[in-house]
Amino acid sequence: MLRDGSGSTEELSTTGRVADVLRERIVEGALPPGTALREVAVAAELEVSRNTLREALRSLASEGLVVQTPNRGVSVRALTAAEVRDIYRTRRVLETQAATESAVADEAHFTAMADAVAAKERAERARRWTEAGTASLHFHQALVAVLGSHRIDEFFRTLLAQLRLAWAASRDEERFQRGWAARDRELFELLRRGHRTQSVGVLLVYLEDSERQVLDGLRQARGAPPDDRSERNARGRSPRADAT
Repeated sequence: MLRDGSGSTEELSTTGRVADVLRERIVEGALPPGTALREVAVAAELEVSRNTLREALRSLASEGLVVQTPNRGVSVRALTAAEVRDIYRTRRVLETQAATESAVADEAHFTAMADAVAAKERAERARRWTEAGTASLHFHQALVAVLGSHRIDEFFRTLLAQLRLAWAASRDEERFQRGWAARDRELFELLRRGHRTQSVGVLLVYLEDSERQVLDGLRQARGAPPDDRSERNARGRSPRADAT
């Protein structure tokens, strides 16, 4: 549980920790779009004042994770297709740069990636699809950590929380997550062996397939048909047909 401090610095620290807790719950899929964040209940659970919670929620609103609606309070946001495309533009820049620099990464970075991939594989075998998605996000977070920038790490953590909100549009979580453990493993092994050029190529295809699937999920949630290219690729490619 989190408690307010008596000094201003401590209060700011508490606000940051509250935001961290709620952001991580979004990453874990525990707070899907539309979830109401009721001040009294959330503040009591985290053992903080409502003022501290409001500050944390304002921070999350500035990150594009929650929205305040007049007379309805604060709720978790749903993302648009344009926002998803922007997320993937950013992912391509950061993740391909991290893959390029992975040849000089220390062992701790590879251990973090290996742990996330193993968690993804365990969750997929157990058919725990929400956990599988979280593990995949942690793998990509560990990859970007190779860049060694605290600012980028903080930014990318928010980006992945936004991505998890976009995933929530999929009506079939198993189909959405199934098959990605093998692709995460493939990418990790290339990175660990120092095959930078090949890993970047695999990563770019991975992100293209992932973006298309997320956008298809948003289209289908609105009642629109999926992108024809996605359907053709799904029929013609394996095991990448069910990519995330």
